This record gives sequence, structure tokens and C-alpha cells, in this order.
Amino acid sequence: MMTILVAGTAATWGMVGVIWMVQLVQYPMLLTYGALAPGDAFAEHQRRISWVVGPLMAVEGVSTLLLLAVRPETMAAWTAWMAAVMLAVALGSTVLIQVPLHARLAEGQDDGAARRLITTNWARTVAWTARGLLLVWVLAT
Repeated sequence: MMTILVAGTAATWGMVGVIWMVQLVQYPMLLTYGALAPGDAFAEHQRRISWVVGPLMAVEGVSTLLLLAVRPETMAAWTAWMAAVMLAVALGSTVLIQVPLHARLAEGQDDGAARRLITTNWARTVAWTARGLLLVWVLAT
């Protein structure tokens, strides 16, 4: 059970690194790239980022479900549920907001949609960061 917690925490911190890089570097740069090659930059971002985030998200999802069912004695039930809620916020935002905005931007330059992508991505950034901090706290206690 501790292995599941460690694997989930490691995957979460992988996503924390990815989401901060995307928030502060990739999305702002895509605004510029999109102006140079409308649609291409966003389509290419989606294609390439999937190879990075897909496995991390899969490990997070499986470990989260397992920790809700069977968690280490050192992990309180509320922390498992809180971590699950934070992941649900991040993944829900991804599916309901970021993916549709990416699809829209892959069709062509839309500065308003690009700015909404950057603004709304803060929900994922905060959720993954808080989840990572919570899981490290669980491991440390």
C-alpha cells in the first residue's frame, strides 16, 4: 500500500512540474507561435504533451482509486478523499475546459481562446500543486 502512495505521489509531482511549465512557459509561448502558424502550434502541443502526461495521469488515476479502497495505516481517509477531489478538479478542468480550447485553437488563431486557456489553466495548476503538497505531507507524517 505504501508503494501505491509513493507511486501516486511521484506521478503527481511529475504533473506538478509539467503543469507549472505549461502555465508559465508553454501556453504563453503558444500565443506567439499561434500567430506565426495558426492552429499548428496547438495541434502539435496536444500531440506531443499526451506522451508525457498520459502515463502520469494513468498512474495518478489508478493510485487514487486504490488509495480510496485500501490505504496505508499512516494515511487518514480524509486525505485520500481530498487528494481524489483535487485530482478530479484537475482532470475535470482538463476534459471540460482545456481540451475543448485546444481543439478550438488547433483550428486557427483565436487570441481570446488562448487567453482563456492560460487563465483557466490556473485551476489545474493550483489543484495539482495542492495535491502534491498534500501527498508529500501524508508521506512525511
